[in-house]
Amino acid sequence: MRLVKQLAVVVLISLVGSQLTLAMNWNTPLTLLFGFATAVLALLGYRWVVGRTEHREVTELSWSGARTALGRGLLIGLVMFTGVIVNLALLGDYHVAGWGSLTGALALFGFTAAAAVTEELMYRGVLLRIIEGRFGSFAALGFTALLFGLSHLLNPHATLWSAIAIAVEAGGMLGAAYIATRNLWVPIGLHFAWNYAEGGIFGTQISGKDAPQGLLDGVLSGPAALTGGGFGPEASIYSVAAGLIVTIGFLWLAKRRGHLMPARRTAPAATLVP
Repeated sequence: MRLVKQLAVVVLISLVGSQLTLAMNWNTPLTLLFGFATAVLALLGYRWVVGRTEHREVTELSWSGARTALGRGLLIGLVMFTGVIVNLALLGDYHVAGWGSLTGALALFGFTAAAAVTEELMYRGVLLRIIEGRFGSFAALGFTALLFGLSHLLNPHATLWSAIAIAVEAGGMLGAAYIATRNLWVPIGLHFAWNYAEGGIFGTQISGKDAPQGLLDGVLSGPAALTGGGFGPEASIYSVAAGLIVTIGFLWLAKRRGHLMPARRTAPAATLVP
């Protein structure tokens, strides 16, 4: 029941906020406003519903240390995507045709902030955390990663491969980031930085979605296996490789810190003594 209540609050805020943001048709001030409002309301809504249904302090979203944890996530996400773009550029599969749009980059800032926060609260904050408590870290990680990948099949230009790529490089990595740190700020920062670097800075497709140009007018050309084709660099084998490396690193850290949870064993039925 708590899972249903928590999901209901986060999903409701996400749906209303995303629809209002998209209705602004990339109007820069309003997209920024509604994007940030959605992110803030989702954070407050999560803290309220989790505290109310679980009767505890919401430590995974503590304001204490939030800036440092968010900064770490932002740095990892930015370095990761920059590494993917540099590899593509060295092969001649990415080049900059010129400057893009500052207003587009600002609008994307608000949009990606809302998407990163709401998706992390939903998939890692609610689903992974609650499933992990019953079935253990690896089962929860696998299930939520698969679900995250499948949810992106609804995006334009999506394919089975792009869904698998998202499941591995994003669903697995972001879940592992939560397990290793036991806070949601790191995956939120990582998710935001990756998406914003993708569209807002380097001017490439974000999960196949149509969006305004970012700061740079980026052009991808070459094999779809390397560039991701119409879906964008998230379907690139470089992105999958980068995501796998970071996932393994986070899982190693989680094991070292003792954060991996085993499946909860079902207590054996009481034996009747005659």
